[in-house]
Amino acid sequence: MENLLDRITLNPDICHGKLTIRNKRYTVDLILDLLASGMTAKEILEDYPAIEKEDISACLAHAAKIG
Repeated sequence: MENLLDRITLNPDICHGKLTIRNKRYTVDLILDLLASGMTAKEILEDYPAIEKEDISACLAHAAKIG
């Protein structure tokens, strides 16, 4: 799980310091909100080609860790 969490980054210069995926402009909150709204991982991957399957898993692992 720690390797997955390495995909979650915190950079004050990106997205106002929110947690992002691999220093890209995709926030952890965005991915979790998409999943909560009913989107599947497959749909997210199709809509956001820069996102990888492991990125979604990392967001879920992060949520589980803080939850």
